[in-house]
Amino acid sequence: MDASIAGILALDGLTGGAVYALLAIATVLLFSVTRVLFIPQGEFVAYGALTLGMFQLGKTPGTVWLLLALTAFTLLTESVALARRGQDFFSVLRHARSVAAFPVLISMLAIWAAPRQAPLWVQALLTLGLVTPLGGMVWRIAFRPLADASVLVLLIVSVGVHFVLTGLALVFFGAEGYRNPSFWDERFSLSALTLSGQNALMLLASAALIALLWLFFERSLYGKALRATAVNRLGARIVGISTETAGRSAFLLAAFIGALSGLLVGPTTTIFYDSGFLIGLKGFVAAVFAGLASYPMAALGAVLLGLVESFGAFEASAFKEVIVFTAILPVLLWRSLRHPDHEEH
Repeated sequence: MDASIAGILALDGLTGGAVYALLAIATVLLFSVTRVLFIPQGEFVAYGALTLGMFQLGKTPGTVWLLLALTAFTLLTESVALARRGQDFFSVLRHARSVAAFPVLISMLAIWAAPRQAPLWVQALLTLGLVTPLGGMVWRIAFRPLADASVLVLLIVSVGVHFVLTGLALVFFGAEGYRNPSFWDERFSLSALTLSGQNALMLLASAALIALLWLFFERSLYGKALRATAVNRLGARIVGISTETAGRSAFLLAAFIGALSGLLVGPTTTIFYDSGFLIGLKGFVAAVFAGLASYPMAALGAVLLGLVESFGAFEASAFKEVIVFTAILPVLLWRSLRHPDHEEH
């Protein structure tokens, strides 16, 4: 390995690490706000890439029918629950409108636009609009009824949701893989290194989103409410912060991050219905580097993980995944020795 090869590998590691950083930050966000170790974060990545792939073929994405089905199920269960609690018909109707308005509107828009071969950026916006509400539906259906359960129970439910979302992806998208067109075809030469426009976009988009998230949590009242919920759920309730709204917002934000990551990754590799698991798991590993608590450390862990993956693939491509996931063992050992008596109650 010479300097030029090392530079190419480092560049590949940084671009991969930029995507892992987004997923790691989403994982930390969900765990901080809801105490959910969200295993299927990568499924949102796959859904984003597959949805855009079907738009490219002029077909209505399976995400439309999945979103409508989950919306109908959510409306049915929540309307029955409200009726049992004595809510009148108009209250139930207002609730139904608040739940279904955006999913139905974006689905109708996607059905209209799919066969018309809209520009790539329009298809990307529609993809974000379709995948993001799935996060809220997952929260409402799977996790809200168990919001006060233990972390272990929430983890078991998270694993179950992963298998469900993977199976639904096979049903609604099929077994065929999709590789999407690049959003930016420019190429930049830096000495012996060549940076494609898509890789540059991955780095820029990741850096911009991380900066926006920092501003959101530091400067906005809504972001501070989410931080307060992460620090102390009971205290947040006492001062009037809705932990239910915070949980739903966290899942919506995580789904948006996952869909955006899918748009960024889609032009660089072929995505299948089950490709999200490994991608999401690497984001989870990066989040564990941060102890599921620190956003900057999660981003740093993701970059290190991307570099380990890139150099590991060069040295021993057959053992790339083994090298990546083995890297977490020293971190887990160090954390267990540092906090030997900690228990989750």
